[in-house]
Amino acid sequence: MTFAILGPGGVGGLLAGLLSRAGHRVICLARETTAETLRTGGIRVRSGVFGDFTAPVLADTVLRERVDACVVAVKATALPSALERVPAEALGEGLLVPLLNGVEHPVLLRRYYAPELVVPGAIRVESTRVEPGVVEHGSPFVRLDLASAHTPSERLAALAEPLNQVGVTTRVRDDEDEVLWNKMAFLAPMALLSTRYAVLAGGVVGEHRDELRALLAEIAAVCEANGTSVDQTAGAALYDAFPAATRSSMQRDAEAGRPLELDAIGGALLRAAARHGVPVPVAERLVGELTRLAPGLGSAPG
Repeated sequence: MTFAILGPGGVGGLLAGLLSRAGHRVICLARETTAETLRTGGIRVRSGVFGDFTAPVLADTVLRERVDACVVAVKATALPSALERVPAEALGEGLLVPLLNGVEHPVLLRRYYAPELVVPGAIRVESTRVEPGVVEHGSPFVRLDLASAHTPSERLAALAEPLNQVGVTTRVRDDEDEVLWNKMAFLAPMALLSTRYAVLAGGVVGEHRDELRALLAEIAAVCEANGTSVDQTAGAALYDAFPAATRSSMQRDAEAGRPLELDAIGGALLRAAARHGVPVPVAERLVGELTRLAPGLGSAPG
């Protein structure tokens, strides 16, 4: 198959490397300097699960040919400008697979592309780009859930097959909202707490466990009001199993002075709570404190 990877960073770079190593044709889409680095040096992956390897990839600044699927692995703050690299006419009938944080981006993407082509995914992995073309994969797993309210199930199955074959544990789920909100339930507490208190995952689970549980309960209530469900017990168990030294992506962005995905994560949670009249006092306080601590970093482009 032919895959495009929009945003060959920690997540996109890992997927690009795994797919290319297995023999798939991979086109990475990035700014010219990064594209040139990838053309000449490929993707270098360092992983305790997949080993250390280098895989060749094609690279360009914009998609110029039809692909079977385009994985969107940019941050929510960069999404509107990044989509200029994937013209709808170039994508054709290829699937667009956003792996973004948050729950609101499918609506935006379906304004740009045919609704049946947009297949939202929720990926669970710790993978970091340490420099252009170099990725360090730290988690003992890569798990991906795919779901779409508009895409035929056979197309989803055809997409999941090569991903499973390269070691990405991929499931096709029935409910798009449930996939996105279950990721939100896992992601939001860790992102908000680790960034607010500047602690690693072990500190969130240990020092701030009461707030962690409160946030899980608030998100579960929002999900229930939204018609989906979250297993709070399973969520807490996932946190306990996560490597203690893990940094959330929002925390890494804060430390590097990059824009935060605060609107895509915390803002989306507050907007959904307001729509359904669900009180979320812990989430409101944390989002407010982060907004004040990082002025100008908490809003994503519309």
